[in-house]
Amino acid sequence: MLESEITFANVHFFWAMLLIPILVTVYILRSKKNTALLQFSAKGDLPTGSSYKVWLKHGVFALNMLALASFITALARPQSSTSGQNVSTEGIDIVIALDISSSMLARDFKPNRLEASKDVAQEFIDARINDRIGLVVYAGESFTQCPLTTDHAVLKNLFQELENGLITDGTAIGMGLATAVNRLKDSEAKSKVVILLSDGSNNAGDIPPITAAEIAETMGVRVYTIGVGTNGMAPMPFKVNGQTIYENVQVFIDEETLTEIANLTGGQYFRATDKDNLAEVYEQIDQLEKSIIEVTEFRKRNEEYLAWILLGLALLGLRFLIQHTVIKSLT
Repeated sequence: MLESEITFANVHFFWAMLLIPILVTVYILRSKKNTALLQFSAKGDLPTGSSYKVWLKHGVFALNMLALASFITALARPQSSTSGQNVSTEGIDIVIALDISSSMLARDFKPNRLEASKDVAQEFIDARINDRIGLVVYAGESFTQCPLTTDHAVLKNLFQELENGLITDGTAIGMGLATAVNRLKDSEAKSKVVILLSDGSNNAGDIPPITAAEIAETMGVRVYTIGVGTNGMAPMPFKVNGQTIYENVQVFIDEETLTEIANLTGGQYFRATDKDNLAEVYEQIDQLEKSIIEVTEFRKRNEEYLAWILLGLALLGLRFLIQHTVIKSLT
């Protein structure tokens, strides 16, 4: 953003402008004193040439005053000042590790935990315009759905494609976290973050969750963990004779492990009991992980007195031309 303004380095020289009204007053008084009272015959013609000459002399004086004002302005050293800001941003590398196990189809969130998690995560992505964000999904195993990218439109499209059943069922929290951390191993960002969502406890995979957390801590990756599920009972999906039915089941989330993962890596554990609560959790993470924005202000000054000197010289040149050509021809 650029802003321009005119300033004067020697503003005290403008006091010399007081000479102009003084000189104008003296000129008027002298003109009145030297004016002769002439009488003309009513039948005679008025001496228009003489009157024209008088007005030209007044014009010459006015040009002198304007030239003087220009030179005084030049002495005051006008300067054009351009100021602005250079804004540089340094985003954060964030990987979202999302549980897509069958329990994420529970309907204690509307329409279910998985769809609610997808919707809220996409709103979070929209707010992180300076960040590279990636997506890892896990159930009984894990894989990278989208590597770190600033193309958030592509990332959101890949979110839309997520559904239960893409991989073997189960809850491999350690595998999901390890895969997310691995996506950040080559990151040069000053802040590296994993947001891990789970609605259960680790029951699959070859890597224990705490082992994955220790790897994250060694690599300087901060992990925010979110337990997704209401308190009490929730309608869980079950397959019976090829059909999906829902039965109320006691919700169990391994909050102890999720809390330990967060504490070990310098992150924080959150519990989300409904979609609105989940959105609030993402807002808190958004506040905790701010992109670095550096603002450098600058100001550039350019001397502008030369234009005023040239204007004054041009006015004096015009005055000289009128006085020694037009007025002289009327003498």
